[in-house]
Amino acid sequence: MKRKPTFKTSCISRIFGTFAQKEFPTPIQKIINQTYTKLMHVDLKECDDATSYASLNALFTRKLNVARVLEGNENTFISPCDGFISEAGVAENDQVLQIKGFLYNYKELLGDYIAKENRDKLSNGTYINFYLSPKDYHRYHSPIDMRISKAVHIPGKLYPVNFKWLQKIPSLFIENERVVLECYTKDDKLFYMVFVGALNVGKMRFTFDESIQTNAKTSSQQFYMYKNVELEKGDELGRFEMGSTIVMFFETNSVDLKVKRDTSICFGQSVAQKI
Repeated sequence: MKRKPTFKTSCISRIFGTFAQKEFPTPIQKIINQTYTKLMHVDLKECDDATSYASLNALFTRKLNVARVLEGNENTFISPCDGFISEAGVAENDQVLQIKGFLYNYKELLGDYIAKENRDKLSNGTYINFYLSPKDYHRYHSPIDMRISKAVHIPGKLYPVNFKWLQKIPSLFIENERVVLECYTKDDKLFYMVFVGALNVGKMRFTFDESIQTNAKTSSQQFYMYKNVELEKGDELGRFEMGSTIVMFFETNSVDLKVKRDTSICFGQSVAQKI
């Protein structure tokens, strides 16, 4: 097994987060934003011009100026984000791929506050990994009309989640900080959305509950229960403050996947169809 790096990624991310949130004098900020946009090949055709954002974080978390078309019908799951499908498939023996050749146990990923009966519902179910690079639109959205019953914040490291690092650290997703959302469709089919932190992700924010605090100095898992949190397909769920990963897990025999690994995806495009 390859030796794990020892640098303090959480500290690095907090420092970078402070820099990204700082509003520099306008001429300097314009240079910072334009440089970042050019280096990362950021496409702003659906957003404001780079020079209009007051901080680098504001550029990271930019809103869309146009409404995206949501593909499919009421039984279609859409992509919750812009990104890249790094893996998609079926869980076997509680194992799924973080990248080709590197397996991890999804039950460990979900943390300590997910009921065993719900974990078991995912056995032989399907999953999708969405990787958001630093150039991508960083907000995430509801993939279907849904109800959120629980959120679990699991502190951890903040290793990068690009392909180089996924091949370097086994079970990297389990090592990293993450937030798990327990979700249900209108007909009570279970699915999970797991938001995985990464290097330079200052925060993961959630519009339905601002009390969820990530990249904080805590080592204990926190859980939050909800009774009346319902969202419509396409509603904003929150945002990454830099690139990262979302993993979706579906109850066994509940969906047919409509995507394959190694493909780009945009928020609004179809990724699965309810059976």
